[in-house]
Amino acid sequence: MLRQLFLCLLLISFVSGQTAQPAPAAPPAQPGAPAAAKAPDSSAPEPPKIGPDDTVLTIKGYCPNTTLEGDACKTTITKAQFEKLADALQPNMSPPMRRQLASAYARMLAMSSAAEKRDLEKSAHFEEAMRFARMQILSQELSKTLQSESNNVSDPDIQDYYNKNLPNYEQATLIRLFIPHTKRVETPVPPAKKPAATASKAASTDKDKDADDKSEKTKSASKSAKTLSPEEQEKAGEEAMKKEAARLRTRLIAGDDPDKLEKAAFTAGGLPGTPPTPKMEKVRRTSLPPAHQSVMDLKPGDVSEVISDPSGNYVYKMISKDTLPLDQVKTEIKSQLSAQRYRDSMKIYQNNADLNDAFFGPTRGPGMPGMPPQRGPAKPGAKDKDKDEDRD
Repeated sequence: MLRQLFLCLLLISFVSGQTAQPAPAAPPAQPGAPAAAKAPDSSAPEPPKIGPDDTVLTIKGYCPNTTLEGDACKTTITKAQFEKLADALQPNMSPPMRRQLASAYARMLAMSSAAEKRDLEKSAHFEEAMRFARMQILSQELSKTLQSESNNVSDPDIQDYYNKNLPNYEQATLIRLFIPHTKRVETPVPPAKKPAATASKAASTDKDKDADDKSEKTKSASKSAKTLSPEEQEKAGEEAMKKEAARLRTRLIAGDDPDKLEKAAFTAGGLPGTPPTPKMEKVRRTSLPPAHQSVMDLKPGDVSEVISDPSGNYVYKMISKDTLPLDQVKTEIKSQLSAQRYRDSMKIYQNNADLNDAFFGPTRGPGMPGMPPQRGPAKPGAKDKDKDEDRD
């Protein structure tokens, strides 16, 4: 029966994701509302109260007593029996999922009984599948138990963690200038061709500029000799923006308006659009990139050095800083400790397999393709067969 229950859970998880949620019931009338606003004829009656021994599921055509036939052959499931099954599969199961479970359980109970009459449970295939299903369910039960044990975090544990990691609970207001990593170079637009009607007029004008053209050609030759490659242009742009970042840092130390400095950074980098707001509030050390976390060590009024990474150049100024009290981060710490304890308890069960590559194949690397899809494109005539398999 364990195997049937496990397969039932998988089926419900799939079907429930495609089941539309029922429309919410109309809210009950507020006490003391005017009589004209009430609609007694359209109000839904209160649902009947169902006791633990009341029947909630009737399975027709299935009965342990094989002498019964017709309408007399049926099996009833009480509320207590059904809730025991639902809670074993998934606590707090939603009403739509419970309905799916009831339908699946009725079908699988009848099918498993028919399978037992054929002695299918005595096959080696069933025994091996049952053994694996038992392992899987026991593993899930252990995981739930370890999770529950990990949630038992005491107040002294929380206080100790808070004291040891106090810098992580500092909260700051910062000014951050973002300076682009390199200059944005606009591709020059080629000049438009002159219309044919003005060609003769342009030719006469060009004769008057022969002397100027000669000097321009000389300048052009000199300029082309100094033309940089794309790589050299990018490197030159990076160096120029680093110098710009240093200049803006000096201006920030001098007390210039951060919004104007950020706008100047965008202009120097050739970036379009509106620059981001430099002011950052309620910043935690863990919310910053690892290379930027040292700015939390600044004192109010201090300005950091230029921090450069592939995303750009950054300059920070500390405005104010305080430490969050334990009461505000107690829930956060408890969650962190619980998650860490669960990971620690699971380590002994992970990465403990040594596979034979000659049989399983090499380990899939980052660039290797993943597993093939479970089902390929439908073939002609296979549509009905696939539907039957899905129903099974």
